[in-house]
Amino acid sequence: MKPRISCLVVLLMTGSVAHAASPPPYLTLDHSTETLIDKKTAKSLWEPHLTARLARLYPPKKWGFATEVEGGFNQAKTCIITARAMMMPRSGKNLVFAPLKTATAFDALPNATQDQCKDLAKAKLKEAIQGSVAGLMAN
Repeated sequence: MKPRISCLVVLLMTGSVAHAASPPPYLTLDHSTETLIDKKTAKSLWEPHLTARLARLYPPKKWGFATEVEGGFNQAKTCIITARAMMMPRSGKNLVFAPLKTATAFDALPNATQDQCKDLAKAKLKEAIQGSVAGLMAN
């Protein structure tokens, strides 16, 4: 009987430790051009970067993140993308536009298709997110 109880205790403890290790959710907002990147994709790019360590340094109750991807095609069929990731203070369920950290990435792709332009937008947003989080972790 005692080995069963000890196994149960070990299972409960590991489950609670795993649950406690998951970082609390940050407020993430996206204000991108829908034809370049959708809100779900933008939010999913944040997930690997919003770690427990970041949450200890910058509590989710006080901070949140916003992204913007803008651009499109010029007359020469060049896809031009600008992506920005920002960390901003929270005020309740909203973010205050007073960025603590901002990272911007941009690029242009000549003779691009719409799908290639979307892929470029995703890559540049990922780069901007990595830059903003890396800058926060260095502080």
